[in-house]
Amino acid sequence: MNLMRGYDVCCGLENLAVYVERGEESLLQFEYSPEHVSGPGADQDPSEITYLGCDCMSTSCRPDSCSCLQHHGESYHENLCLRDCEGKETDFSRPVFECNVMCKCSEACKNRVVQRGLEYRLQMFKGGPKGWGLHTLEFIPKGRFVCQYAGEVIGLAEARRRLQSQKPGDMNYLIAVKEHIDGGKMIETFVDPAVVGNVGRFLNHSCQPNLFMVPVRVNSVVPKLALFAGRDILAGEELMYDYSGRYKNVTEKASVQDTTDIDLVERKPCYCGAETCSGFLPFDISVMNSG
Repeated sequence: MNLMRGYDVCCGLENLAVYVERGEESLLQFEYSPEHVSGPGADQDPSEITYLGCDCMSTSCRPDSCSCLQHHGESYHENLCLRDCEGKETDFSRPVFECNVMCKCSEACKNRVVQRGLEYRLQMFKGGPKGWGLHTLEFIPKGRFVCQYAGEVIGLAEARRRLQSQKPGDMNYLIAVKEHIDGGKMIETFVDPAVVGNVGRFLNHSCQPNLFMVPVRVNSVVPKLALFAGRDILAGEELMYDYSGRYKNVTEKASVQDTTDIDLVERKPCYCGAETCSGFLPFDISVMNSG
């Protein structure tokens, strides 16, 4: 596949360029940021350092001596593939915590994956009813990190306001990530890359995706929304994930689509072409109804 040497949508802010065709002015209508930025109503600044570091002086941390690994467990194999990408499909993922800027281990530590940024050459393309998309120019093994979904971290009220102010035909980039913790409590993170975001904003939805999203914490309690390969991905394949957040390609209908309130929202058609396509893009009606 030929690499179209247009402009770099990442503006040189990533360790690898992601090229697009020349003359596509529509891509310039957002501010590029490789990481989350704080937006209206955010409870926490995503750039704030909130975790203690380990005292490991070796090149890579060991589970028998590293305080990070002892407390949170090992998330990655030696080949940097996510451990939680094996076996039976589930509806949830285990928490992932990486070593951070306060840790004494080296940048080569195997517990530093998402923070390293892009490691595979990706390319923007445009075509068909889905509009812009993202595909890989090289083979990506199952379990490897691909890219983040980064943008403005905002509060619930602001998320609701933005959704309610959208007009028919507007693109909706906002994602609500819900993490269930002990005691029946839930942590919600709202990320909107519409105005400030990274290359992840161009990933399309699929009802049978090849990527899945996992919240990964590094320096801050605000998670990085990391996308990993759910299977081996060949060069030239479009990269897609399930907007509903279903984990590891689980195929049953998401609960968000079972609510009768979904009929109150103008659903957008899905063009993923999968055999199990639901016909419509997922939409979390709870954001509209919360409060």
